[in-house]
Amino acid sequence: MQKLILLTVLIFCLSGCGNSPGCPTAEPAPHPSPTPVESSAPEPSPPQLKTAAEYAALDNKGSGWGLKKNKGAEPDIPDSAKALLAKYNGYYMDQTKPKALYLTFDEGYENGYTAQILDTLKKCNVPAAFFVTGPYLKTETELITRMVNEGHIVGNHTVHHPNLPKLDDAAQMAAELTELNNAFQAEYGIQMRYMRPPEGEFSERMLAVANDLGYKTIFWSFAYKDWDATHQSGADYAFQQVTPYFHDGAILLLHAVSKDNADALERIIQYAHENGYEFRSLDELE
Repeated sequence: MQKLILLTVLIFCLSGCGNSPGCPTAEPAPHPSPTPVESSAPEPSPPQLKTAAEYAALDNKGSGWGLKKNKGAEPDIPDSAKALLAKYNGYYMDQTKPKALYLTFDEGYENGYTAQILDTLKKCNVPAAFFVTGPYLKTETELITRMVNEGHIVGNHTVHHPNLPKLDDAAQMAAELTELNNAFQAEYGIQMRYMRPPEGEFSERMLAVANDLGYKTIFWSFAYKDWDATHQSGADYAFQQVTPYFHDGAILLLHAVSKDNADALERIIQYAHENGYEFRSLDELE
C-alpha cells in the first residue's frame, strides 16, 4: 500500500497539475515551434496590373492611418478609410473572431531585441508577423531564417521604406514591393502575401497597386509611440500601454527596436491568455 501511495504522488507531480495559464514561469519543457496556419484560400492568381493611365486616374492623396483608441473596444476609424480597405483587400482588425489577437512587428532596422522577441514567442508558442525592409532582409539573414523556420509570417515593408503616396508613378510603388518579394522568394522560396505601408501612409492608388500585386494590406487597430529607441520607459510602461486596448480581432502593431516591448512581451502574452484571448496568424484574417 505504501508503494502504491508513493507511486500515485510521483505521477501527480510529474503531471504538472496546477500550472497557471500563459507562458511557463519555470524553465519551459521543449515543445514545437509555432506552425503556420494552413490557409483555406486558393493560391493567388498572377498579378493583373492596370495600365499607367488607369492608376493615374485613382486618387493619390496621402492619408495617415489615423484612429482613436478605445480601451477594451475597437478604435474609431473614418468610414472613408473603412470603405477603401474593403475595396482593396486591406485590414486593420478581424471583425469575425471574438477574443482573437494578431501580433505584428515592424522591422526597419535591427536594434538587438528581435532574438529576444523570437525566444519569447517560441516559449509561449505564439505566432507573429514581421514586416521587413530591403536593408533588413539583406543584413539580418539569421533572424529572418528564424522567423521562417519558427512559423512566423515575414511581410513586405518595401525595399526603401518610402512614403508610397509621394511616389506619383504607380510603377515605382509596384517596384518597391516586387523587388523585396523577389529577393525574399529567391532566398527562402516563399512569396510575400502581406504588406504594410511605411509610415502608415496610404492612398487609393497605393492600395490598388498592392491589391493588384496580390497583397493584403495590413494596418492596425492598436499602436503606441514605441519606435523611438532613445526614449524608453521600461517594461511596466509598455505593458500598461498595450493591455488596456485589447479587443476582439485586434491587430497589434509593435516596433521591435523597443527594449520596452521586448521586455514586456511575455507578460503581455500571459495577460492576454489569462483574459481569454488567443493569438492567431494573419493567414486566419477574414
